[in-house]
Amino acid sequence: MGMSRAAIRYAKAILEISLSNGNAVNVNEDMLSIVTSIAGSAELIDFLSSPIISSEVKMNALSEVFVTVQSETKSLFRLLHDNKRFEILAQVALQYNTLFDQMNNVEVAKVTTAFPITADLESKVLAKIATISDKKITIENIVDPKIIGGFILRIGDKQYNASVANGLQELKREFSN
Repeated sequence: MGMSRAAIRYAKAILEISLSNGNAVNVNEDMLSIVTSIAGSAELIDFLSSPIISSEVKMNALSEVFVTVQSETKSLFRLLHDNKRFEILAQVALQYNTLFDQMNNVEVAKVTTAFPITADLESKVLAKIATISDKKITIENIVDPKIIGGFILRIGDKQYNASVANGLQELKREFSN
């Protein structure tokens, strides 16, 4: 499921308005919470994409779920209401986050660990990142028990594998050669 052109258009429009209001950071927080809320709720996904539920009802529900959001975020809800496109809300929010990060020269480092990342490991990972990238980095932690220990670091198209599972693979390879 690719990013729809409409989602990109809406995200750009909301970002421009937010920038001109000097409110892009707060709106980015809204968008992050929208992405998280929708990703974490199958009901919300079904609700927003349901053809049976009117745009009016969706609009009212969103206003109740996201009471404290910025006026720019509310205007996004209104736009989606008027165009009956609530099913792309999560895509718009995600696209906003991406544009916002690019604009601020921030890159996301996906760090896969066997257990939720510790402060100690995070500082090791950040030290490694400093050798790969000169951008501001935000860390997104993915937990995957299969890697046993250590970490896998992915930034853009670069990957650095310092996992125990990978180390064991390499040992096996050395022994079989």
